[in-house]
Amino acid sequence: MRRTRLAFSRRAHDRRSWLHGAPPPRWVRVLPVLLAVGVCVATLVSPSPLDIGFLLGAIPPLAVLSYGPLATAALGAAVIAILQAPAFRLNEPGNTDVLTICFVALLSVFVSYVSRRRDAQLDLERTVAEAAQRALVPPVPDRVGQVRCAGLYRAAQRGTLVGGDFFDVREGPFGVRAVMGDVQGHGLSAVATVASLLGAFREAVLDLPDLESVAARLDRRLVVDSASARFPELFATAVLLEFAPDGRTVRVLSCGHPAPVLVQGGRAVELGLPAGTPLGLGLSDGLAPTGVSVRLDPGDTLFLASDGVSEGRDDAGVFYPLVERLTGLAAGAGGDPGKLADQVWTDLFRYCREILDDVTMLVLTPVVPDGR
Repeated sequence: MRRTRLAFSRRAHDRRSWLHGAPPPRWVRVLPVLLAVGVCVATLVSPSPLDIGFLLGAIPPLAVLSYGPLATAALGAAVIAILQAPAFRLNEPGNTDVLTICFVALLSVFVSYVSRRRDAQLDLERTVAEAAQRALVPPVPDRVGQVRCAGLYRAAQRGTLVGGDFFDVREGPFGVRAVMGDVQGHGLSAVATVASLLGAFREAVLDLPDLESVAARLDRRLVVDSASARFPELFATAVLLEFAPDGRTVRVLSCGHPAPVLVQGGRAVELGLPAGTPLGLGLSDGLAPTGVSVRLDPGDTLFLASDGVSEGRDDAGVFYPLVERLTGLAAGAGGDPGKLADQVWTDLFRYCREILDDVTMLVLTPVVPDGR
């Protein structure tokens, strides 16, 4: 089972209610039947005729919310039959307009037909869109070379799988390299920039011998894109990593992005990295950041997160204490990168209640031999 967790993989934050494309809840489906039964029972137990036949006029429109045209037509016919049945005495007061309810029933059948056709088209378009977005940011494999991986992504914009954050892990001739970044903007407006940066990173992994050159390539990509963009202020923060073939060291470079957190020996510590200049501001002009090499032991874990994690706040406005929480959460994960990502997400969601920014996590655990 893959340990990669994407936005569509967790129901707790899917945020698709029945008003936004999900199937209606059970109570909505049974409401038309309950209303019909309630009216019939009320008229049967009442010693005198009740002028409540108008309530039956609501059944066909309610059926549109849950049923197709055939079921809506059947419920409409049942309403007409109940109105005409002598046992219910609904026509005795003479205030129920059968022709009006017939018109409402026919109109409801038409609306149900149109709604189902539109829903089918929207489902097709949603499927195509999700396939395209997954192709842009595919799931991270369980393992890339000597590195175990897990990624988690929650887009801030409803209904999207890709937003302003991105990550990837690739193996090339110079080792396993990973990137996490956050581009200017959110949601669909940032997708083009994400696609451009990921494409540049995947090519650079194969061609360039060091992280500084990879960062310069990404920066140049944004500079070129900015020249032809409608808003020429494109920039992005990113952190890049390169693991040694034996997994004993990792080189880390930050371009204005929060530094990774190293979980080592039961403690979580944020790596001390030079902040560096964000991508898109001309790293090739002598502002390229310098990478830092970190020694790794068996069982060490590198946790990378976007500012959607570190800047999450509780009701009192207190920022989410990532480093402090990560120590205990990592111990409970038992060295499983996917489990750790899920636990941090659950803890963050409970802490913040409402998350308004893209949330991205990348957990990397190199397979370091025990022998020294």
